[in-house]
Amino acid sequence: MTQDELKQQVAKAAIEYVKGESIIGVGTGSTVNFFIDLLEDIKGNIDAAVSSSIVTTKRLEKIGIRVIELSEVDQIGVYVDGADEVNPQKKMIKGGGGALTREKIVAAVSKKFVCIVDDSKCVDVMGKFPLPIEVIPMSRSYVARELVKMGGQPVWRENYRTDNGCEIIDVHNLNIMEPMELEKIINNIAGVVTVGLFALRDADVVLVGKGTNVITY
Repeated sequence: MTQDELKQQVAKAAIEYVKGESIIGVGTGSTVNFFIDLLEDIKGNIDAAVSSSIVTTKRLEKIGIRVIELSEVDQIGVYVDGADEVNPQKKMIKGGGGALTREKIVAAVSKKFVCIVDDSKCVDVMGKFPLPIEVIPMSRSYVARELVKMGGQPVWRENYRTDNGCEIIDVHNLNIMEPMELEKIINNIAGVVTVGLFALRDADVVLVGKGTNVITY
């Protein structure tokens, strides 16, 4: 199967998790786009969605799903999103698409986080994919210097601003053995909005497209 077919496969499997939920959370990325396309068939059962990005909001509204602000609800039943890397403990790197902060906020408010990936995203140790960090623009150089001290190679994502008006540093050459601890350390650097490690609030369910099967863990 092609990578797109694997993505479509896990997107279809994720639909089962949102059935019966009136308010859902929807992430950002190429795999999630397949999931959004499939939502059109069940949109009559969905009251509204909370979106993690402007791009996702537009896509949801295009198929007729109402998008609401997170402040309008106390809790989201299910949040579906992809990942750039995920380990066997369901810890993830996210943020390749730049929506990491809003994704992390939506995940925090959701009762269940369903991560959908193809098997190319599954790793034993995270860090091959550069770790995205959203930063306040004035802090970029300072944060980069702190990351160098930690053994990383920070690269500014040039000519890019997040939906929050901030910048992103992508950190290469990290071997992330203790993702929960690293998430705390980086989040405590002054000027960091959030780091794209989803370890403290990880996935509840990971759906992996592999061959002709969807593996759940």
